[in-house]
Amino acid sequence: MVADNTPDSPNEQSDKMDVLKSTQTIVKIALEKLGYPEEVFELLKEPVRMMTVRIPVRMDDDSIKIFTGYRAQHNDAVGPTKGGVRFHPKVSEKEVKALSIWMSLKAGIVDLPYGGGKGGIVCDPREMSFRELEGLSRGYVRAISQIVGPTKDIPAPDVFTNPQIMAWMMDEYSRIDEFNNPGFITGKPIVLGGSHGRESATAKGVTICIDEAVKKKGIKVKGARVVIQGFGNAGSFLAKFLHDSGAKVVGISDAYGGLYDPDGLDIDYLLDRRDSFGTVTKLFNNTITNEELLELKCDILVPAAVENQITEKNANKINASIIVEAANGPTTLEATKILSDRDILLVPDVLASAGGVTVSYFEWVQNNQGFYWSEEEIEDKLHKVMTKGFNSVYHTAETRRVDMRLAAYMVGVRKMAEAARFRGWI
Repeated sequence: MVADNTPDSPNEQSDKMDVLKSTQTIVKIALEKLGYPEEVFELLKEPVRMMTVRIPVRMDDDSIKIFTGYRAQHNDAVGPTKGGVRFHPKVSEKEVKALSIWMSLKAGIVDLPYGGGKGGIVCDPREMSFRELEGLSRGYVRAISQIVGPTKDIPAPDVFTNPQIMAWMMDEYSRIDEFNNPGFITGKPIVLGGSHGRESATAKGVTICIDEAVKKKGIKVKGARVVIQGFGNAGSFLAKFLHDSGAKVVGISDAYGGLYDPDGLDIDYLLDRRDSFGTVTKLFNNTITNEELLELKCDILVPAAVENQITEKNANKINASIIVEAANGPTTLEATKILSDRDILLVPDVLASAGGVTVSYFEWVQNNQGFYWSEEEIEDKLHKVMTKGFNSVYHTAETRRVDMRLAAYMVGVRKMAEAARFRGWI
């Protein structure tokens, strides 16, 4: 057979980078592999509920600015929906829909009683004052208050949101509800009912997946060369955890570029100098690009930044034995196939980054019961949940002879499909 070297049309290239379409594609394949009929895909390919809101905020210069926000609730057959709220200038309806599906899959993989939800506001919090951010946070909650709640849909932090923003949102919801309701939202400050370990949960979950992945590849974490793209919440905690475990973190990056040292970077020094948005490379002259960083020779590569970083254009240039996705959708479907054919073990985002929703679940449980666990108890419970999830996906990949991404989707989608079937929806 002659290979088709015809370049993709702009529309075909756009489809490949479309996170919603690519997510729907894998969901469809996963359901077919599991033997479910077409109507199950029709139910799960889009959120059951999607809300678009307009939020007026009085700015510091006394002008009124109108922001657009979204809340997607993918599927509530298993239980209330759950997922973060991101503040970012590139938030879109398609992205929020795709992320809500991923949250459903994450919950299914680690066996939580949730469906997936996701929210976002189109804004740049880096250009907003503290007071403006509070007004935006409270306005968003007022706008979506009728469809959220501790038994309906539970928000959490995401890109450029943090415990302070969660506290404002919880306070606004409690005012509307006329009842102190900490279980409405997770990722709160400890003093307001937050959980120990929540801030570092995503990175801790990625670390557990790395520990399991290196066993499969016959590598040891101690002495392993690690490259981490992204130095925000997940990336910075991950760098610290791996550095303290004896790994050699040779490369890190942020939105402005990357740093590389073949002898290992001084992670404590970098953490001490990063700003609140996770940027540190602006302090250095000899930086490399994010593209160059991804192609560095290493044992473990962790994309912990944004979507579509590893594509069919650079997948053959990746020099890692293991890729563990801490970001959402950093690798395209075409790149996943190339990496799999090259025998690179890729631990997909829906598995690797499930630590955040797992500890959010622990926080919600603690809020509901009014009894709180120690940090050691949280870490022990998280380790058990993530290890079980990893082994379930790896076993499915081995027995079904599919890559880890498809295996994760198969494990994640099954619980939703079964819950919908028992409810009589399909």
